[in-house]
Amino acid sequence: MENLSLIHPGFWYGVLVAIVCGAIVGYERQLKDKPVGARTSILICLGTQIFVSIGTSFTTPSADPTRVVGQVVTGIGFIGGGVILARRGMVIGVTTAATIWVLAAIGVVIGVGHYLTAIMLSIVTVIILIGFDYFDKRILAAKAGKKSPDDE
Repeated sequence: MENLSLIHPGFWYGVLVAIVCGAIVGYERQLKDKPVGARTSILICLGTQIFVSIGTSFTTPSADPTRVVGQVVTGIGFIGGGVILARRGMVIGVTTAATIWVLAAIGVVIGVGHYLTAIMLSIVTVIILIGFDYFDKRILAAKAGKKSPDDE
């Protein structure tokens, strides 16, 4: 069994990319005062990257790195479920839970060495979060008979 070398530059490059990707998504969430901000987003992305890097470093015939990915999906679903709440008949936190799930997926992408793809996915995630927020405000304003969300 080959162990993950913590001094290998590729591992530390993955750590750096995980920090950047988590920060890209987390900063947007933090600006909106959401429960999962930059620090938590970085830790989710980084933790996933570390687990997947370790899982892919085992080279025995019985080793199966896809099992690590499967366990990450299960575990992160549990964490995401913890941020979904019901208040006054409304369910809140679903977008935060979905963002946690996407951050873990980005961590998996980093863990298998696709760094540029991970950065691009982080940017796409922020575009989705910002873009739909923008359109939601416009649609709600139109329903209220306003020309723009800034109209009084």
